[in-house]
Amino acid sequence: MALHHCRSGEVARLGALDDPATATAALARTPSFEAVHLVVRAGDSIAPHHVAGSLTLYCIAGHARLGGDAPAELRAGDWLFLEPGTPHAVEAVADTSLLLTILFDESAAG
Repeated sequence: MALHHCRSGEVARLGALDDPATATAALARTPSFEAVHLVVRAGDSIAPHHVAGSLTLYCIAGHARLGGDAPAELRAGDWLFLEPGTPHAVEAVADTSLLLTILFDESAAG
């Protein structure tokens, strides 16, 4: 089953963090861009990995710890940028809602 991605102009409602049904959701994807509402519950983590594009993480709510080449603490209102290929991991200190955006270099996709 294919993931639903928003069409241009379509509004997406990001679920409230205090709703246990709120989960990670793909928002939009094009050849050069991807957006994801990333929900990581307290005590859960995302294993170390890297992505091919530049990425940003905006912490909407909660508290997350990033490990890897660029360790950081993200709390509500914090924004982080990582260069393409930067190894990182995510650990939720508290229930956390993040807006993940990835920018892909179309010329490198080849």
